[in-house]
Amino acid sequence: MKITRRHFVAAAASAAVLRPPRARAQAEWSQTLAQARGKPVFFNAWGGDERTNAFIEWTATRLRAEFGIELRHVRLRDTAEAVQRVIAEKAAGRDAGGAVDLVWINGPNFVAMKERGLLFGPFAQALPNFRYVDTVGKPSTIVDFTVPVEGYAAPWRMAQIVYVYDAARLANPPRSIPALRDWALANPGRTTHPAVRNFLGATFLKQALFELVVDPAVLQREAATVYEATVAPLWRWYDALRPALWRQGRQFPDSGPAQRQLLNDGEIDLMVSFNPAEAAVSIANELLPRTARVYTMAAGSIGNTSFVAIPYNAANRAAAMVASDFLMGAEAQARMSDPRQLGNPSVLDIAKLPDEARRFFAAIPPIAGMPTQAELGRVLPEPHPSWMTRIAADWERRYTG
Repeated sequence: MKITRRHFVAAAASAAVLRPPRARAQAEWSQTLAQARGKPVFFNAWGGDERTNAFIEWTATRLRAEFGIELRHVRLRDTAEAVQRVIAEKAAGRDAGGAVDLVWINGPNFVAMKERGLLFGPFAQALPNFRYVDTVGKPSTIVDFTVPVEGYAAPWRMAQIVYVYDAARLANPPRSIPALRDWALANPGRTTHPAVRNFLGATFLKQALFELVVDPAVLQREAATVYEATVAPLWRWYDALRPALWRQGRQFPDSGPAQRQLLNDGEIDLMVSFNPAEAAVSIANELLPRTARVYTMAAGSIGNTSFVAIPYNAANRAAAMVASDFLMGAEAQARMSDPRQLGNPSVLDIAKLPDEARRFFAAIPPIAGMPTQAELGRVLPEPHPSWMTRIAADWERRYTG
């Protein structure tokens, strides 16, 4: 085949088509960095855990030093506070200059904002560190509670339900939901869960439902008309369990940390956590004895991903994007994974990282109480958000009315 000038021109044109997207992305990110410098980011995030608060404070220090961004932690009792703030701003016609720049979100709150068109984006795939996210091995990084994220939020933190106990006091913890009820009846007052208005308390009930329902696949669809028949076994189980809980199930700890204090004080022997490193982190920070350990139910345990999202009317979108990218970066993810800090599993595929980035993870030392991935067992998918909403409301009506 004879190579002509026409072929060179065609090849050059093809190359021009192929090159601009990458070059354009780099130019756009450089522009984003320039726009972000000197701007604040009002990060609305749950403030109920001091280790998480300390991590956000460290993040603020790094963002200030590297990007000239002032991250300000707006501490929430419930993410719904931020959602309602954005809804109120939209109702008032405040479509720019909103009070919330970045929000820690997932589950029903994410769905509520996505369905109402209250999120900026899609933006996640435009973040440089998104290329390292493990979207295959950790599908919850792109599908949240059965709902496709579609780039409207960036993953930053993973979680999985575990049960925490002191091996010096409890040699053989129950390994199934029915066995948990039987153990509690034989050991009244020795376990509890956070109030169901807290996400951890609601997930405790969802975890039970997974084992008690006839067909767990139904939980991946909207609750709708199948709700009552599906949850009936859950309430029968809980009706038997509740009188055997700490303080006869008439009072509940407000949060995970409050529950952990009960375990440390010897008031209970078993608690629920959404952090596989709960025991290791607590041992490292002298919050639990060195004999504290975690385990999961034999049938598996619910896992999910936490995201950060940018409201549609955020005042400082560029700075919020830079903060989101930093949270997905190797330095932040390794610090988060370190049991001396938070101990949460990383959203990244470590094998994808450049060698210089892997060093952050290589520096994490082995620590007592940290489970292996094999010990954590099967990860169960979160049910559709409608299940959590209805179960929480139903529990409030049945047990606090």
